[in-house]
Amino acid sequence: MVAFVIAVHAVLAYRFFQLQILDFELYSERAESNRIRAMSIPAPRGLILDRHGEIIVDNYPTYILYGIGAEIGDKEKNFNVISRTTGIDTSILFKNYKNYYRNRFLPTRLAKDLTISQLSRLEEAKNNLSGIIYKQFPERIYNPKIRASHVLGYLKEIDQEMIQEQIFMGDYEYGDLVGWSGLEQEYEPVLRGKKGVTYFQVDTYGREAGRLEDQGDLLSHPGKNITTTLDVSLQEMLETEFKGKSGVGIVSRPATGGILAYVSAPDYKPDLFTGLISNTDWQTVIADSNRPLLNRAANGTYPPGSIFKMVVLAELLEKNLVSPQEEVFCSGSYEFYDRTFGCWNEFGHGKTDLEQAIVQSCDVYFYHMIQKVKLNDLAAMAKQFRIGLETQVDLPAEMKGRMPDRQFMNRLYGRWGWAQGALLNMSIGQGEILVTPLQMAAYTHLLATSGNVPKLHLVKPKEGNHQKPNISPSTWRFIQKYMRNVVVHPKGTGRRSDPKISGLKISGKTGTSENPHGEPHAWFIAYGEKDGDMISVVIMIENGGSGGEVAAPLARKVFQHYFNPVPSKLAKS
Repeated sequence: MVAFVIAVHAVLAYRFFQLQILDFELYSERAESNRIRAMSIPAPRGLILDRHGEIIVDNYPTYILYGIGAEIGDKEKNFNVISRTTGIDTSILFKNYKNYYRNRFLPTRLAKDLTISQLSRLEEAKNNLSGIIYKQFPERIYNPKIRASHVLGYLKEIDQEMIQEQIFMGDYEYGDLVGWSGLEQEYEPVLRGKKGVTYFQVDTYGREAGRLEDQGDLLSHPGKNITTTLDVSLQEMLETEFKGKSGVGIVSRPATGGILAYVSAPDYKPDLFTGLISNTDWQTVIADSNRPLLNRAANGTYPPGSIFKMVVLAELLEKNLVSPQEEVFCSGSYEFYDRTFGCWNEFGHGKTDLEQAIVQSCDVYFYHMIQKVKLNDLAAMAKQFRIGLETQVDLPAEMKGRMPDRQFMNRLYGRWGWAQGALLNMSIGQGEILVTPLQMAAYTHLLATSGNVPKLHLVKPKEGNHQKPNISPSTWRFIQKYMRNVVVHPKGTGRRSDPKISGLKISGKTGTSENPHGEPHAWFIAYGEKDGDMISVVIMIENGGSGGEVAAPLARKVFQHYFNPVPSKLAKS
């Protein structure tokens, strides 16, 4: 017995010696970590400004309530206290805990947008709570004048799947918000700030017992602001005009490539996506048959219709395949073997030369002349005008459209599955040609500046300008003369675009592209110059009908708004 007692005491003495002497540092650090809770401090994202410095996207503080699974203990007891003090139903707390739970050591979001009154009552009841914390969070707030949803983009909360797939590396953690589309995504490294850390003492029940006096907080650093080329006034005006419509409106500056207004309609309220969207709101948006999430400007593809005719014109003139004075008789239709191709004017345009074929948008003229053109040559010319190529705008994703060549047609239909008749459709911007409205903005810039075009951009252009099309000065002069007459000629299809402002010269081209799913899409592209200041306008209205009757008048309102000489006119930059 004596030996046994001595052995037990020896074991205990050794264990005490091991715990308090040999492993002192290890257990001291563990005790300290149990006593200290480190809380990250979110960094405010940088602001997004318009070209005049007006704030488009800002931050405002909101409070979020969390529960830590390892410390929360009796959830029902804690949630009842929270419900009693804040008025939030316990079913919502349990549902959020289940939806956002990741593991027992990470904070799980229970509720957001708590008021100061709710927080005050929680503070009074904190002795009855365990493992419940809250922290301030800088949430995005948007300029009430505009939406610009597809430009600005939205934020998304990083979830377990993103972490596992290593989509976001570095300092990102569960629950962080990250730019998921638009400028928020494109300029994520710039807008994102650097998080800080604050330290609290906690008791054995996980309740906060005050800040640590011997541990200084690490302050967060806000992200950098970005200044866009957008003009809030012009954006607001264009969004108003597109209410109730589906389509795209883009206003930009050919000399710089800066985009002044960018509307894709319908859109969505930007504050719907703060990274913390409810499942109900998300289901409502994605179930909308009007597809408000689709960025029609960058990712919608459409037949260009008659606005493509300048490409055909350039190919005809550059290869000397036609003389500008050569005439074709338009009777309203054209017979090609056993098929009849109609002109938009079923009564015909009579004798028509190249200029009138552009001014009055005569289809029959181009049916005749396209037969002198080889498909591969036409495709190569179209590529010089950026058709079928990305614009490289500073947005995270854009479609490049489609400009078919012989290889494409053979692959699509087989070697003998298509014939020369396919070119007749392409001559008027139909058939297999598809473009995005953003491409048409770049295309318009090329036409306005004789090919001297910087890249389209919303903040800053990507390096280098686009390669200038290999087109003679005389062809550029013909293009610009004809586009001017589209607006000023009494029979010009774009005459409804002119607001009749002294000194303002507008040139443009209408398009009405056939749509197998409904009414034709209405197109109008134009550029206007006054006193050395030039802007371009691209209008596309889905299922709108005639470009001259529907899209051109909307462009007139843009020119009127921008060039109207009133004292409040925005300063140039």
